[in-house]
Amino acid sequence: MRDPLARLREATERRDTAGLRRRLRPRSEDHDGLIDLASNDYLGLSRDPRLVEGAVRAVREWGTGSTGSRLVTGTTRLHRELDQRLAAFTGTPAGLVFSSGFLANLGAVTALSGPGALVVSDQVNHASIVDACRLSRSRVVIAPHRDVAAVQRALADRDEERALVVTDAVFSVDGDLAPLRELHQVARRHGALLVIDEAHALGVVGPHGRGAAHEAGLAAEPDVVLTLTLSKSLASQGGAVLGAPEVIETLVDTGRSFIFDTGLAPAAVGAALAALDVLAAEPELPARARDRAQRIRLLAEGLGFETTGPQGPAAAVVPVVLGDPHAAVRAAEICAEHGARVGCFRPPSVPPGRACLRLTARASLTEAELTVLEGALQKVRAETGP
Repeated sequence: MRDPLARLREATERRDTAGLRRRLRPRSEDHDGLIDLASNDYLGLSRDPRLVEGAVRAVREWGTGSTGSRLVTGTTRLHRELDQRLAAFTGTPAGLVFSSGFLANLGAVTALSGPGALVVSDQVNHASIVDACRLSRSRVVIAPHRDVAAVQRALADRDEERALVVTDAVFSVDGDLAPLRELHQVARRHGALLVIDEAHALGVVGPHGRGAAHEAGLAAEPDVVLTLTLSKSLASQGGAVLGAPEVIETLVDTGRSFIFDTGLAPAAVGAALAALDVLAAEPELPARARDRAQRIRLLAEGLGFETTGPQGPAAAVVPVVLGDPHAAVRAAEICAEHGARVGCFRPPSVPPGRACLRLTARASLTEAELTVLEGALQKVRAETGP
């Protein structure tokens, strides 16, 4: 009898040889004493006492779980408050909270497209958008990265009556910004909806961190839909879709990842609400996170590393390109040996030949911590060479 697991073992061995194995590495409460330059805690709020208290207060009032889907028992007063406050913060008409940003993208793209529609998606969009496109049952065109002309051609050449253009606002590895105004002009000209994933922009981009669509003047437009996550700048968990009331009503009626999923736990809702309070009280935090990202970029480039484009990072993400997956893994190990925990991205998360360290800035990053990072990257440069 054939071993049904043999194929899996062989595939694991191939990934190991190629430097593409992934392993879970549990961290301690203090990141093992390492400076955190790997998480998405862009505003440094994940241990903020105000967020902790918001989560604890919600648990005391509502219990540990939401007890059901949002259409049954999983919507509390806190959920409705968060729906409304996220919309108000970003300047959109209405909002709907999901249990994760991944499910928010699945819900938005699949509910707004479907058979007989065209979806145009940027080549380096997040995996949640990629999977949403696959599940949409629409014809999907993958446009080259930030290529507005390619999006224009795809929309102009379509036979489908309906169309969606889908893009990250800030791309999660390179940290660059999508050309949102230009994409919106093209989408509107051709009667398409523009769906913008604000996951890495919310809390960092724009005045007071209201997001890239708000900064571009697009958040309130009826043909623009935003998705976002609560797990990055807001230091909680969950996601949301924001847009016109018709969009939210459609998701409540037809969004499978909303209808058939348990609602977000009260603790996460309470923490996210507290994070919005902190942003209102400390509006300088987003600019501070962007400043730290620029400092990291200049530091890395000063050591001869390739980073993001000439304009620098749009948000808090700075890649340091190593190319080879084995070199990237070793570079991350060197950084850890010298005091800094960094992200390590390899195919399929990035294209072949673009394996990199992914450094994420925090608003709370200190001069001393930047000095530690500089020393770690100097060690990487010394070992990897020019």
